[in-house]
Amino acid sequence: MTSFLQPLFAEQAYDKNSFFLLAGPCVVESEPLVMETAAALKEICTRLRIPFVFKASYRKANRSSAGSFTGIGDTEALKILQQMRTRLALPVVTDIHTAEEAVQAAPYVDVLQIPAFLCRQTDLLEAAGRTEKIINIKKGQFLSGPAMKFAAEKIEKTGNQKILLTERGTTFGYQDLVVDFRNIQWMRELGYPVVMDVTHSLQQPNQSVGITGGQPELIETIACAAIGAGAQGIFIETHPEPAAAKSDGANMLALEKMEALLTKLVRIRSALLT
Repeated sequence: MTSFLQPLFAEQAYDKNSFFLLAGPCVVESEPLVMETAAALKEICTRLRIPFVFKASYRKANRSSAGSFTGIGDTEALKILQQMRTRLALPVVTDIHTAEEAVQAAPYVDVLQIPAFLCRQTDLLEAAGRTEKIINIKKGQFLSGPAMKFAAEKIEKTGNQKILLTERGTTFGYQDLVVDFRNIQWMRELGYPVVMDVTHSLQQPNQSVGITGGQPELIETIACAAIGAGAQGIFIETHPEPAAAKSDGANMLALEKMEALLTKLVRIRSALLT
């Protein structure tokens, strides 16, 4: 595992040869949801010895329509993440959308995530880099893997080399995405750990009803292929009741299905190393 990631998992017992997991609900909906999901995922990852970072956005800025849920309030959501982080001794990753949000969110979390649509925003990347947090940059749906070197360089110029790159699909027509697994190899060649965002790569955006669709039945296929292609991290959004989720429910994995999937991924990873 890359050295800058090791302190994240100092309080976890994990297999040093495992992939790492970023998982949780799309957005902070309530304290009970965060605590329930984080505790369940921690228990699973402890059994499977997978290093785990809890994921939830404290605010959602990129929404399909004006009526879409954006959050319960920045301060309240960040405090919930901080409480979970303390109670369960888990690292946290959350999205930021502006330079100001980088400063606002950094004290509450361990990893700042740059959304795919914003991966070329210089001010945002530089502000994120200056926080000295680990920065996870999602590859834009409009970019090739090799082009992500320019996004990473903007953060490195701040003196921060703690960078993850995440594949999350490429625009295919107006309402679909496809995954080009070559990008995993190409981004690894840039020298950064690469994560596969399984659930967002199965979105069906820009639907006429104003709500993003998805293909959750393909989550296992994409996740297994990503491990086989060499992804070092897996990103999955999950929820106890995806149909009731306030954001991205159409492409989430039900929480009850996480253990079976992760068990399969552990076996694939182990087979690759033998």
